[in-house]
Formats: sequence, C-alpha cells, structure tokens
Amino acid sequence: MGARRRRTGHDWKLLAESCTALLERLPELVDEHMRQLAEHSPVYGEFLPYDQQWREAQDAMRIGIETISAPRDSPRRDLEYAEDAGRRRAQQGLPLELLVHAYRSAGYLVWDALLEAATGREPERLGVLMRSATMVWSAVDAQAAAATEAYLATEMELRRRTDERLQALLDALLEGQEAPGLAARAAAGLDLPERGPYAVVVLRSERREPLRRPVEEAGLRFVWRMRADCEVGVVALGPGQGLDGVARALDGRCSGPGGISPVVAGLAELGRARRLAELALRTCAPDASAVVRLDQRMPTALVVSQPELASRLVADVFGALLELEPPDRAVLLETLDAWLSCEGSAGRAAGRLYCHRNTVFNRLRRLEQLTSRSLARPRDLIEMTLALDAYRLAGVGG
Repeated sequence: MGARRRRTGHDWKLLAESCTALLERLPELVDEHMRQLAEHSPVYGEFLPYDQQWREAQDAMRIGIETISAPRDSPRRDLEYAEDAGRRRAQQGLPLELLVHAYRSAGYLVWDALLEAATGREPERLGVLMRSATMVWSAVDAQAAAATEAYLATEMELRRRTDERLQALLDALLEGQEAPGLAARAAAGLDLPERGPYAVVVLRSERREPLRRPVEEAGLRFVWRMRADCEVGVVALGPGQGLDGVARALDGRCSGPGGISPVVAGLAELGRARRLAELALRTCAPDASAVVRLDQRMPTALVVSQPELASRLVADVFGALLELEPPDRAVLLETLDAWLSCEGSAGRAAGRLYCHRNTVFNRLRRLEQLTSRSLARPRDLIEMTLALDAYRLAGVGG
C-alpha cells in the first residue's frame, strides 16, 4: 500500500465505522467474489478445492478491509498475507495473471460495497470515502505487487529445484547408473522418449567459446549439461536423422575439439554413449578445433584407448626418428602427415608443404630408413599411421 493519506480523527472514525459494517457482510462478499472468479475463468476451480479457496479469500478480504481503516503506522498485515498468497499460488500452479486478477477483483468488490453503503445515506461518509479512494487503490496495488513479487521469486526457486532434479537424473544416466525407473523418470522430466535413437556430444571445456549451442534443429533435439571438465550434449535424433545431421548442426556453433558418439537405442544407454564420445574427443590433438565422430576415428580410438601400448608403438616404430633434433623430426613427421592426408599423392603433398615433389619423396625415403619400414607394405603403412596418431596426441610419444 502506498503512503496512507493523512486524515483527520473524524474521517478515520467514519471510515473505521464503514469498514466495520462491511466486515459484517464479509461472507456474502466472499460468495460474490468466488462467483465472479468462476465466471472469469474455470481454472480457479481446478487448482484448489472450493472450501479452501473460500476460506483463503475470506482471510485476504478481511485483512484488506481492516487495513483500510488501520492507524497509519500499524503493521502491514495485508502485504504479509499477499506475499504468503503469492508463494502458495506459485506452488499450486495458478497462473500469475489469475492471481493478479483475483486481487483487483476483490478490490473492486470491496470498494463498490463501501460506496453502496454510503450512497444516499450520509453525504459526509461518502465524502470521506472519496477522499480515501487514492489510499484504498494504493493498498490494492501494493497487495497485488507484493503477491506478484513473491510469486515470481517462488516460481524461480521451483524452476531451479526442478532443473537441479532433472540435471541429477541426466547426470545419473550419463554416468551409466542403473536404477529402477531412472530412464523413465528422466524421459518424463525432460520430455524425451525413453526409447529411440540418441547420440552424445562431448566438448572440451577449456576451448569453450560463447557460441549459441543448438537446441532444436532439423529434427534433432539437444539437451546440454555443463560439467567441471567438459560440456555434454544429449542428442535425440528424429526420424531419418543420423550423425551427419548432428555434425552439421554443430558446425559453426561449437569450435571444438569435441567428440560424437555412435547412435545408441535409448536413454538407458547414455552412459556408454558418453564414454564413446569422450573416446572420440581423446582422438583430437591438443590444438585441434574439430568436433569428430568416433565411427570415423576408429583406428585412432583403438590407439588412445590403450595408452601403454600406444607409447610402445611410438617407441618401436619411431625409435630412431625420436633421436633426431626436434626440427628435423618435425619436418619428417609433417611430410608423412601431409602425404597420408593427400592419399599417397606426393605431388599434392608437395603443394601443401610448399616444396618440390622430389623433396617429398626424399623425406619419405629417409623416414623409411629410420623406421625400417616401407610405406608400400600395407602392414608397415598401418603401423606408421597409427604411430603418427599416437605421437601427435597428448601424453604419447614424449
């Protein structure tokens, strides 16, 4: 309620008498209030039993009427009650606009009843009411504002608790926990199918940029989860959608590095999908910027999944090469990488390296001599390719 208008003792006495008389009519006022609310919207009758609504409306209107004639410095019980009502209605799920309408409707009802009682009987009493109009409507506005503020704060808190609960369910699925009904509860809370094609995306957190992550796109639905060391996205694939669509949706919105799991058959398999997405991420070099699919990185994934064997592979294949000066070693490995990326074309590799085609051949021959392997032999080529992958990944190769 805004500032109460300063009033004389005589005015206050007449206003108090009017309010006292109005309190005697309170039951019929509450009945009329409930009728008007039901006429305005059937939702009022759906969220709470009629008897409970009636009692709460009676308390609110009684406190509001008493506030009109209360001494200027008396406690604001009407605002305290409005705050409580706002919290209750948010918890009960009544739409905010209906809560505000109820307050304003009650205000009109009380004001009309006060005017009706004074009209034609005591002109002086009517004058007092008219002088009090600003104060009365300030009270109604303040009550509605207090209820609204409490409603919004409670709604935010409820949403936060709901989000935390859903995040806990999602975390449990991503950790691979097995609990009765876990997938079903998560499906209901997240509005996702319990069964159906899913994939998981894992992005390295230290490379995270303020880009807009996709949420709904081309038949895909993403649910993102921030974790301490990474960002995880659960992707529900629509009909006809596959991992190509996931990669396209992420392109330009996630700078990487990141990994995409193979498709799994439901929410209960998200734990396995997350582990596979993390494995795909581990195939990315420290300076990588792409979001890669595990199904397109299987040989490298085999290497990184066995770090001890990967280290032995690097030492066995590149042993003599590792003894070279770092610049010489880097040139030879860069040439091998370019040659492999160009599908064995020395000419294309030369163009990428800005050198002569014969220079590429010379470097590759030297590499073959140092490794005692031939790039023309399939088995040797596989070993050198996997050793190069292992060497370039963090923590492998020294």
